[in-house]
Amino acid sequence: MTTATPAPTTADPTLLLLTVEEAARRLGIGRTTCFALIASCELESVKVGTLRRIPADALVAYVGRLRGASAASMGDE
Repeated sequence: MTTATPAPTTADPTLLLLTVEEAARRLGIGRTTCFALIASCELESVKVGTLRRIPADALVAYVGRLRGASAASMGDE
């Protein structure tokens, strides 16, 4: 009996580098929006050969910046 491999859509929390699609899925945004965040340098990415990858901790940093900006704007009211 062989062990089944996980489906490609299964999120692997141990991955250090994510594809743009995986990062977008984790953020709950679309692929195009994720590419726009990368292009504007709001979301860190790295090149591995010809591939574009997003470090998993870059998602945490991005959300942290969003939360800080949100808290700051709420203090302005």
